[in-house]
Amino acid sequence: MARLNEIYGTSLGLLTDLYQLTMAYGYWKLGRAEKRAAFNLFFRRNPFGGAFTVAAGLESAIEYLRGFRFEASDIEYLCGLTGNDGKPLFEQGFLDYLSELKFTCDVDAVPEGTVMFPHEPLLRVGGPILQAQLIETPLLNMINFQTLIATKAARVSGATQGEPVLEFGLRRAQGIDGALAASRAAYVGGCAATSNVLAGKLFGIPVKGTHAHSWVMSFDDELEAFDAYANVLPNNCVFLVDTFDTIEGVRKSVEVGKRLRAKGYEMVGIRLDSGDLAALSIEARRILDDGGFTNAAIVASNDLDEHAITELKENGATIAVWGVGTKLVTAHDQPALGGVYKLSAIEDDDGILNHKLKLSEQPIKVSTPGVLQVRRYHRNGTFVADMVHDETLGVGDEPAIVDFTDARNRTAIADAAGHEDLLTPVFRDTECVYESPSLGDIRKRAQSQIGMLDSGVKRLTNGTVYPTGLEENLHALKMELINKARNPLPLGEGGEERVG
Repeated sequence: MARLNEIYGTSLGLLTDLYQLTMAYGYWKLGRAEKRAAFNLFFRRNPFGGAFTVAAGLESAIEYLRGFRFEASDIEYLCGLTGNDGKPLFEQGFLDYLSELKFTCDVDAVPEGTVMFPHEPLLRVGGPILQAQLIETPLLNMINFQTLIATKAARVSGATQGEPVLEFGLRRAQGIDGALAASRAAYVGGCAATSNVLAGKLFGIPVKGTHAHSWVMSFDDELEAFDAYANVLPNNCVFLVDTFDTIEGVRKSVEVGKRLRAKGYEMVGIRLDSGDLAALSIEARRILDDGGFTNAAIVASNDLDEHAITELKENGATIAVWGVGTKLVTAHDQPALGGVYKLSAIEDDDGILNHKLKLSEQPIKVSTPGVLQVRRYHRNGTFVADMVHDETLGVGDEPAIVDFTDARNRTAIADAAGHEDLLTPVFRDTECVYESPSLGDIRKRAQSQIGMLDSGVKRLTNGTVYPTGLEENLHALKMELINKARNPLPLGEGGEERVG
């Protein structure tokens, strides 16, 4: 994979929100910068109304953290920021601190391509609170978006029932960064190739493409255009047939395909980009087969997504390859994942790690305290339940999970179920200890993980809810902290109350 600094040619230390820097300044000013803390990155709802999510973006996050630093030009810029009184926002001592800062946090994360569910940490950061705070925004930026697109691609690929999906979204993507990240994530989620040549170079993704309507329109007639393309690129002939009359275009592609075959080449197929794709593909298939091109593929595009593909297949479409662009790379029906990054523990003045949580009137927004890990239980090659537990509390001998938002819903885990803990070490102190798999292997992991889900969980709509929740001891601790926060005791001597 290309390094981020190779793409951007600069440090990305300032790729953060200003409030991360103002909080970091506050930690430094108060002597709290080196207090150890734990943060968890997670999302609260599966996207697109589905029942699972595919984690992605970790490799980009690793490359960011490897290069984390503040260069002289960054410090110079920060030196010029002012408060509402016109005076410098940050004092020079803090800027000197940033200029010498090295990333020393521990990071644990689930491997890319892992299927995940709401409230489960995709990534955990432990270390000096100032550092952990500064990296919140870029981690969310990289993991939120790629996870969203990988999930969309998995849904689209599932709808085609094994037929290849080509990602065609570069021209409609949200800028250069969005296009590159989307191409990478779409490949993780199951797309077979991309039209984005730069993504192909940077990430090693297969690239596919042929010609546009403008090629046909630049000639006097369609037949001449097809012949010309076949002469120039005889080994890449997928003819776009709907510039004028789609069915006539298919007939002309057969005519050119026969001349191509006589020269020792084979027409790959045709592409439909408008009209009634189901009806047109059925008629096109008949013409191609009658013409002796039974192996020529019908490629379809035109604002496709998982729902349109499902409907086309239900209507008998004979499409074999699916070009999906705008609605994939922009996550058209849900443009953001909504992942969050929450403090879950911090050490006190005695070096004891205290659990922390965020309260809310909405149960779904109450965070989980602790140094969290996700334990996945499986039986006979199928995932059966996930438990979020606190590594400082451990797991009981007879594990049961308590639903994140409804404590009445408890699931006992059978003794016979095997399990694995999903968060794996990525950084320890200053060293990256994780070897990122190839993008192809990440893609295979996603396919394998999805294959281990119950069929009901994979439905596009009204999917079966996969059992997830808190380990019982962690749930009890969370309830204790909620009660203490909502019913605080009178302040004791020293003016503080320890709640964890």
